[in-house]
Amino acid sequence: MEQYPQALTIAGSDSDGSAGMQADLHTFFARKVYGASVITACVAGNSYGIQASITLPTTFIDKEFELLAADYKIRASKTGMLANSELIKTVAKNYRLYDFGPLVVDPVIVTKHGNMLIEEDALATLKEELLPLATVLTPNFYEAEKLTGITLKEEQDFVTAAAVLQKMGAKNIVIKGAHQSEKQKNVADYVLLETGESHWLKAPYHKTDRINGTGDSLSACIAAELAKGTDVLTAVKIAKKFVNHAIAEELIIGHKFGPINHWAGNNFELA
Repeated sequence: MEQYPQALTIAGSDSDGSAGMQADLHTFFARKVYGASVITACVAGNSYGIQASITLPTTFIDKEFELLAADYKIRASKTGMLANSELIKTVAKNYRLYDFGPLVVDPVIVTKHGNMLIEEDALATLKEELLPLATVLTPNFYEAEKLTGITLKEEQDFVTAAAVLQKMGAKNIVIKGAHQSEKQKNVADYVLLETGESHWLKAPYHKTDRINGTGDSLSACIAAELAKGTDVLTAVKIAKKFVNHAIAEELIIGHKFGPINHWAGNNFELA
């Protein structure tokens, strides 16, 4: 009998450990889920920034999927940054081929500061190939705008954008609120469930530059909870609290934009 539920991260490797696959695996470990990985790319960087990156051959990615499916019982999965159309199509093809449980899609398109992270033509591929496979879709503020073409100013804009994303095929939507001002007191995320039920989840805003891997960790935590059999809304609530506590208790590693504190992330009770 297998001792721990197993979850999969399909993402790039970040050499400084603060984001990407490493942040996902930190999160899986913290949430007591065994983490496997399909590496799609490798990034060379540190807390000052990224200096180099490469993508892996699609034949190698195919083999990663094949061998994991032949041995492991993956109960939930998540995607991270998939930089081009070829990678997105490869991941979607393999996810249709193997049973790796519910899929959390973190559409890593635009940074918290509005900078593009994938090729423009890959955006259409993401919409066509990956969004329809998503059990949970977790765009940040800017990604939701980019995917829908809707400017998010008022609460109703989030509601409208989430409905549009659902029509694209994703079952459950989590639009992460913007970090737009150091004067703001809360960060509010909008959740639209497959049932039509909706929620606003709020958490305190923390003034810190130790936030690398926040989005990766949120989506990874949702996947970890789904691997345990947790329902979607509870999984999202746990992930929100996990990340908020991981940001609140700073971890001083590196010199500039540091990682969140996954050790501290579990210091909460779910109301």
